Amino acid sequence: MKRRDFFRSGIALGGTAATFSIPTLAKADQIFADKHKFKLKYAPHFGMFKSHAGEDLLDQLKFMSEVGFTALEDNGMMKRSPEMQSKIGDTLAKLDMDMGVFVVDKGGNSQNSLSEGKQEYLDIFLDGCRRAVEVAKRTNAKWMTVVPGNFKRDLPIGIQTANVVEALRRGAEILEPHGLVMVLEPLSDTPDLFLRTSDQTYLICKAVNSSACKILFDVYHMQKNEGHIIRNIDLTWDEIAYFQVGDNPGRKEPTTGEINYKNIFKHLYEKGYRDIVGMEHGNSTAGKEGEEKLINAYAEVDNFSV
Repeated sequence: MKRRDFFRSGIALGGTAATFSIPTLAKADQIFADKHKFKLKYAPHFGMFKSHAGEDLLDQLKFMSEVGFTALEDNGMMKRSPEMQSKIGDTLAKLDMDMGVFVVDKGGNSQNSLSEGKQEYLDIFLDGCRRAVEVAKRTNAKWMTVVPGNFKRDLPIGIQTANVVEALRRGAEILEPHGLVMVLEPLSDTPDLFLRTSDQTYLICKAVNSSACKILFDVYHMQKNEGHIIRNIDLTWDEIAYFQVGDNPGRKEPTTGEINYKNIFKHLYEKGYRDIVGMEHGNSTAGKEGEEKLINAYAEVDNFSV
């Protein structure tokens, strides 16, 4: 890795004299002396810093820690080998980093829609939940993403909702004894998806009635589907367990679009949220320049007064 080349950069924040600078490494394996102390627990994903850290996943984790990030999320964790999962979990523990969400493999998608009420789809979902327990043990994870799949146009919405609730109750029975939480993510990717809004997800979580079934509130998707971000966070607050972010349009880092993330992050902090904020977006600029820009963007939006 050529992390020693990670340059010293500064950015004026909020029109004040405050700056965020990234010091140069004295040697490649030395952690940053002045890594940023973020107020919230932002979680990058693998590949976000490979221009600085290289292709090795564990080196990428070390780099994330060196610049101040204290968590990781990895949607594809269940597809990695058990050996790699254990290595990632061990490295996270050594770096004092938390593991964020991974996606329950085949936990519900367009080919496996829980809204249809088919036994074969339920069996696939429950098998994914059982395997997710073992992955969580290896990686010290608590949360896992579940998307119920597509809307079924020839079934009444109430029937579909009941099918989803029943499937999630069965999944919760598997996860709850282990202290694990499936977080339901309403999405904006296509109007064919069953789960689309925060209030719909809130209703389902209330119906499932389990500590193992909560909301993943992805600000990017909810900005596209419903807007009123802070109001809807407040309305569904008691069922939210996890946040993800990405600016809109473009789904890149904060400050590249229209969402006022400084206000949103301040609001979460003042409400007492101290769990993970997943960086579920791409880099707006390629290469090392883009990675440095991303870090500075999080320094900027995290620079709110409390």
